[in-house]
Amino acid sequence: MDAVILAAGEGTRLRPLTSTRPKPMLPVGGKPILQWDLEALSESGFTRAYIIVGYKKDVISGFFGKKYKGMKIAYIEQREQLGTGHAVSMAEDAVCGDFLVMNGDLIISKDLIANFIRNHAKAKAQSSMCLAKVADPTHFGVVELKGSLVKKITEKPKKPESNLVNAGIYLFNDKIFPVLKNLKKSKRMEYEITDAIEKLVPEGKVHAFQAKGTWIDIGRPWDLLAANETVLRGMEHGISDEAEVEQYAVIKGKARIGRGTVILSGSYIEGPCVIGEDCTIGPNCYIRPCTSIGNSVHIGNAVEVKNSIIMSNTNIGHLSYVGDSIIGERCNFGAGTNVANLRVDDDEVMILVKDKLMRSGRRKFGCIMGDDVKTGINVSIMPGRSIYPGARVEAGSVVRNTIYNEQNNQ
Repeated sequence: MDAVILAAGEGTRLRPLTSTRPKPMLPVGGKPILQWDLEALSESGFTRAYIIVGYKKDVISGFFGKKYKGMKIAYIEQREQLGTGHAVSMAEDAVCGDFLVMNGDLIISKDLIANFIRNHAKAKAQSSMCLAKVADPTHFGVVELKGSLVKKITEKPKKPESNLVNAGIYLFNDKIFPVLKNLKKSKRMEYEITDAIEKLVPEGKVHAFQAKGTWIDIGRPWDLLAANETVLRGMEHGISDEAEVEQYAVIKGKARIGRGTVILSGSYIEGPCVIGEDCTIGPNCYIRPCTSIGNSVHIGNAVEVKNSIIMSNTNIGHLSYVGDSIIGERCNFGAGTNVANLRVDDDEVMILVKDKLMRSGRRKFGCIMGDDVKTGINVSIMPGRSIYPGARVEAGSVVRNTIYNEQNNQ
């Protein structure tokens, strides 16, 4: 069976992080979202995956190439992002028989895939949807069932009938393509895969099964931190034989540390956490649980990092604090840069998403920093603020609002 992964969109709700990379290439637990999915597919016996690419497609193809974990990888370019239905239709000449479709902004496990395929075969279904149970279904397509048959799909209802939602994973055969060709654009002016499914519902040909296994949807910045926390708690850990841990450095709990990394004296590291290759950590710094650090990162003297994602080639200068934040590649924190992650009134942190302030649902959230940002010394960043790629923050500044890079005015 072939897999088709939808990875062409811009991921605008995750800016400024997606200003320089496609959403499926955002790191979680030390590797891109898409890498987790390809590994799960490979371990489930898939031998070929077609990745629908568009926005910054070279970032994806350059990372994975034509083969990954024994799976052949082919890329199909969606030149215009005209929706999920249009994206799936582009694979018509590539796939044959039953094929799996999934959104590229999910993290799933091999047992979920296996269970979904097994239920699809047992029901002798023509088309199947995977469902997930969520706490707040108002952001998803809510699916109503009769047995395992889909009766209705309601997109983002204000008063949902259930908490079972479309998980963004499907099984189709070539009979889906004529339906896709006859779709009309939705209110969002896109061709939606759910509209195609709804056309098949009256015929009683669409089955749905609740996800059995890991399913993590990453649609907004705070979802990245939640996914990172979940993945780190479940992943294997270990210290590379080619890493160096100096005397008087303490590593407590489960930590994964890559080759070439040096943990300097006085550093205190609490797992679960992952530290990539060729990093320098310390001396006398504190890495707290659920922190993911990329490759070639420098965490300086007396720095504290808590529950954050720090991407590769970034430098956190001495006497700095980073909490509950997502920091891009090649950033440089001037000494004494502090990221606040808790509001004075103790209310949940609000974050600007597509020019609209949204509740994050998190009492603690720091900053979202794009690539190549530099701060001067003694900068303070207020909770939930975003800084766009390439921006410069003057020494002694207090960041109270979004900072854009004036060169591109993103």
